[in-house]
Amino acid sequence: MTVLLLHPGAMGASIGAALRGNGHDVTWLSAGRSEATRVRAERAGLHAVATFSEATTEAEVVISVCPPEAAAEVAAAVAETGFGGIYVDANAVSPATAARIGERFGERTVDGGIIGPPAWREGATRLYLSGAQAGRIAALFDGTLVDARAIDGGIGAASALKMCYAAFTKGSSALLLAVRALAESNGVTGELLGEWDISQPGLASRSANTAKSTSPKAWRFAGEMREIAATFRAADLPDGFHQAAADLYARMAALKDSEGGADIDTVLRTIMRS
Repeated sequence: MTVLLLHPGAMGASIGAALRGNGHDVTWLSAGRSEATRVRAERAGLHAVATFSEATTEAEVVISVCPPEAAAEVAAAVAETGFGGIYVDANAVSPATAARIGERFGERTVDGGIIGPPAWREGATRLYLSGAQAGRIAALFDGTLVDARAIDGGIGAASALKMCYAAFTKGSSALLLAVRALAESNGVTGELLGEWDISQPGLASRSANTAKSTSPKAWRFAGEMREIAATFRAADLPDGFHQAAADLYARMAALKDSEGGADIDTVLRTIMRS
């Protein structure tokens, strides 16, 4: 099949490479994209297309992998071209956002949620899919490094699963960094780390590793935390945990280009200075 991938970031490029490995023709929209995106796309074997109208005319499937705050805008741009194929929103959005996107494409919508890192090693990355065409999209990835799984529940189910999963993983990372910043601001870091060594062994090193692994990506996590907060709110559950996590990750946005991730001291200074 011909698949239009919007856009080949770190995760998207691996999704595109998996599809190419199965013999599908994968295109990407080159207009307005960065040199880094172009390099990733070329390495993944994707074909550049210059305009939205050209890209969607050729495509049978569009897969959107973008920051969550851009998901609705990307879907709207695709719909405005009159695209008549299957639209896969594989972004970290709330079930309500997924449903609004689905209204544009009806039964041609597939809701997706990606769990794991970019798919460059076996068993690391799952793509959960829901909706009437979920099984058809999952089959495109058969035998690839992307473990694509169709689940029941219709549009919003895959997004709900992603929200629940990331609520803990990225939410707990934000909490851990916030606690380290709180201890630092109160002058009790040494004492806290000492107590952790006694009662929570490994937590000190985990916090340092969390700072390094999270700092280059935190700019993307703020929007995801807001989508998670909206998911809690829609379920009549407290949303403050993840509103706060969004604020913390927003403070870390300046670390986006930190090569290999920032150390814990740099991250704490960034959080506390903002």
